[in-house]
Amino acid sequence: MALKLTKKNKQIKKVIKKAQATPSVAVEKSRVNQVQLTFPTGKYVEAVGKRKVATARVRLYQSEGDTIINNRLFGDYFSSLADKNTRFNKPFQATGTEKKFVVTAKISGSGVSAQMDALVHGIANALVEFNPEFRPLLKTEGLLTRDDRMKETRKIGTGGKARRKRQSPKR
Repeated sequence: MALKLTKKNKQIKKVIKKAQATPSVAVEKSRVNQVQLTFPTGKYVEAVGKRKVATARVRLYQSEGDTIINNRLFGDYFSSLADKNTRFNKPFQATGTEKKFVVTAKISGSGVSAQMDALVHGIANALVEFNPEFRPLLKTEGLLTRDDRMKETRKIGTGGKARRKRQSPKR
């Protein structure tokens, strides 16, 4: 509902705009691309993984279902990464638990590659929580260490960059 001022009578009228009967093209495309997701059920192990600014809250299920990242399929979410499957399966290969777990995760922050690293870190932490005997296997692969390299914060008076210096006067 909107208010409209008429110029002739200088009165305010209430105007009700009616929605279009036909859905837009974008809505129709989203309906076509929607895939029915099968969420896993039952008991799960939860852990957190981090890389740069990315944070992944990971749940490991021992049931059937799809690997779901932010309510999307794993392949759709990380479609831009070429080595997504090898990076994702690395903790499972190290522990010998391939195709025994289903993963769901909520990931936020940073870029796609850092989000993948955060997901792998979270899976490794969840596997250790599931079975503490996996810890030495994952530790030797370097999957339990958090890679804390981050973008350097900008400094005051440097012209908007982190390491830029002021120009020195020539005279």
